[in-house]
Order: sequence, then structure tokens, then C-alpha cells
Amino acid sequence: MKLTEKQKKEIYQKRKNGKTVSSLSEEYEVNKSRINYLIRLIDAHGLESTKHCSHHYASEFKLTAINRVLINDESITSVSIDLGLSDKGTLTRWIKEFEENEYTVVVKKRGRKSHEKEDEQSASGEQSTEGRECKVTQAERDSYDTARILKKIRCLSYGKRKARKQEIAQVVTELRQETKRSLSFILNAINSSDTLPHISRSDYYYWCTHSDPDWKYDELMNRIITIFYDHKTRYGYRRITLALSNAGFHVNHKLIQRLMNKMGLAGATPRAKYRSYKGDMNGTVKNLLLDKVVDEEEHKTYYTRNFKTKTVNEKWTTDVSEFHIAAGKLYLSPILDMYSHEIVSYNLSTSPNFAQITDMLDKAFQKHLNLDGLIFHSDQGWQYQMQAYHKRLEEKGIIQSMSRKGNCLDNCVMENFFGKLKNEMFYGHEYEFTTIDELRNAIKEYIDYYNTERIQTRLKGLTPCQARNQALISI
Repeated sequence: MKLTEKQKKEIYQKRKNGKTVSSLSEEYEVNKSRINYLIRLIDAHGLESTKHCSHHYASEFKLTAINRVLINDESITSVSIDLGLSDKGTLTRWIKEFEENEYTVVVKKRGRKSHEKEDEQSASGEQSTEGRECKVTQAERDSYDTARILKKIRCLSYGKRKARKQEIAQVVTELRQETKRSLSFILNAINSSDTLPHISRSDYYYWCTHSDPDWKYDELMNRIITIFYDHKTRYGYRRITLALSNAGFHVNHKLIQRLMNKMGLAGATPRAKYRSYKGDMNGTVKNLLLDKVVDEEEHKTYYTRNFKTKTVNEKWTTDVSEFHIAAGKLYLSPILDMYSHEIVSYNLSTSPNFAQITDMLDKAFQKHLNLDGLIFHSDQGWQYQMQAYHKRLEEKGIIQSMSRKGNCLDNCVMENFFGKLKNEMFYGHEYEFTTIDELRNAIKEYIDYYNTERIQTRLKGLTPCQARNQALISI
């Protein structure tokens, strides 16, 4: 749909008043990219850029714009806005005509051709050359072809993985046909880039005559890449194997590991953990997750942690974790079921106060009415030592348990969840969150993903919600 000058101004004013691009796209039946382009164009050149007028661009002007895209590697959108073009499709058309006409700028002659001239050209079989001007030099053509070669090689590094030399050799063969360039020119162009893997002439001929034995798994590798990036690089080879199995592809985990290593894919790994002082047994509440072991041969008595459960709502655990960004701090207080590893309830607060714990308990108690005999574990945080907290648990028939002093491993189930959460969505992304609300929404999105989509090895390829539902059915 072609927009009038009045409609363009209306769209701009409504967008500045807070209306979303999606709603404007539906109202004016225009795609979102066109709306975004219009807003950026008016921001750069004012409302005068909305006026409809006939433009005649000189060949030098077109060539400058084309060079900025093909040689300087600027985006078509940014160049179009900078030059004040009413539509970014204009520059796209110029580039297409430029490449189709052997790197010659096409300038259409204004007005209609006479019928006599058209008849003469058709009779003689000649094509009109009136619109061809500004032929590029050989050095400029070399620059265009070099940029085209490098762009195609970079596209091989899909999903942040390094391109294999066999793939590069295959593309080089295609480029020799497309650009009509010598092998030496193409290889020199590739090897001139420090960011691309280099390939020698001997490597090229080797891979042209030899095949990688793993090429037969090309479809499988594409599926691995899809799963890996659908889950935001959080899955390692074990969970990808389970995800493939759930989709009907039964493959050995060693093959998945080998293919991922070949493609340079590695799941997010936890940071090194702080090992704190072991502490003693002087907790305010007894740790009910410890089993006493008496070694009569060595004459030793020690304790082992017991996190095993038979069904849901048998053992819960909780803790508070801090998220620190430039905009401030956010505190997460969740409850985790040790059977399904589901996050039962949680609260996000900018202050680690007791109201946060109360809200977390209220949400959990609304979901689960009968919790008699449940063991609720935590560390020795000040929140869990308050009488009001003890009373809330006693009213529900819940048995309270606490870790030993200074021993974070007694609550490692909860710490393990915090490690996964921060490693998969927070560490390395701290500066992407400019406000507390952005961080809050990201944590909420991850917890929902964790409960309903993220399969776990310990649950044999099930998500926490699926494990909970299976347990409830069997009761």
C-alpha cells in the first residue's frame, strides 16, 4: 500500500505519542520494517522528507551510495536514511541493476522513447545503451568482487560456528563460476581477512577431491544447531541428545559430542564456585537432610546429605540470590521442589526484606493446600530464623530444616539452580539490562522456560512440569 504524505505524518505523530509499531502496521496495512524506516527517516530529515516529489539521481550519486554498501560494508538501511531516500528498496534496486549490468551504473532517461527509435533498435537487435554511464575501474571492480567473496564466506559461520575448510572449498568453486575470477584472486581475498579461516591452494584441491566422513550427518548437524540456538546456547551434548530423542532421532551421545566439537558448539558452563568454611552443627534448626554414617572399621562418624525423594511436595528448598546491574540490585527468592526440580513459587524484589519471603510463601500455599509433613530446607539466613517464619510453617504442618553453619553444600540443590539461571541468562549479559524492569522480565521469562521447556538429564529428558505431572498421576 502506498502511503500519502498525510498518512506518513499521522504515523510519525502516533508513534511519538507512544503507539506501537505493530498496531500502526495493522492500522495502515504496512509492514513493520517500512514503519521503522519512515520514523528513522523523519527523525533524520524532518517532515519535509514525507513530501512526494520526482527525483532524478545522477550516476555519480548512485555510484557513491553503491560503494558505501559494497565496499565500505555499510547497511542499506543506514545509507538510504543518510541520503534521504524515501524507500530503502530504491538503493536495493540500484545495487541489483549495478551487478546485473557488469558493474555499470544505470541511469534511466527521463520521458518516453519514440516508437521510431524503439522499432529501429528492435529491428537491428541492439539494446539501448543510453542509460549506461559511470563504468567502474578495474581497481573498483576488484574491491566489489573482494567484498562479495568475503561476505559469502562469512555467511558460512552460521550460528557463531567456524566455517569448515570443506565448506569454504565448495563455496570457492561456486564463486569461480559466479564472478569469473581466478582461483588465486579468490583465495587471496579470503586470506586477506584476519577474521576468516585461511585456505591454501593445496587445501582447496584436497577438499575438492576428498569428502569429510561426517558430511553424511549434515541434516543431523543442522538439527543440532537449531536446538542449540533455540535454547540460547544453554544445552550441552547430553540434553541435545535427549531433545533429539524426544523428536524421534535416536543417536548416540558420543556422536553428538563429536559433531558439536567439530562445529565449535559448547553449552554454557558454570563458573568456579566459592568453597566456604565448613562450619559446625550449631544451626538454629536441625538439618533434616543429613544421614548419620558410622564407620566401625575406621572408627569414624560422619554425615551424608540425602536429597532423595519419592514424590512431589516431600522436600522443598529455598534461598535468596542477588542480581547486580548498573541500574541497581534485584533479589530473587524461589522455592524449589527437590523431586521435580520445579520452581513452585518465587518473588522478585529490589530489597531483601521479610515481605519478600511472606509473598513467596503465600503463592506456594495457594497452589498447594495439603503440605503436612513436608520438609522445608534453607540456609541460616536471618529471614528463616524469624519467629513469624517458624509460625507460618508450623500452621501448615511443615517441618523446618536448616543447613549447617557456613556450609553452602547442604543447600546445593538451590545453589545449583541459581548457578544454572545466572550462567545461562545473566553472566556475560549484565550490561544488556539497562533497567531493573528489563532484568525482572528476563528472570521471569527464564523461570517459565525452566519449568516448562528446559529438559533435564536427571529427569530422563523431561521438564520439571512434566516430571511433576507424572508423579501426580502415579499417586
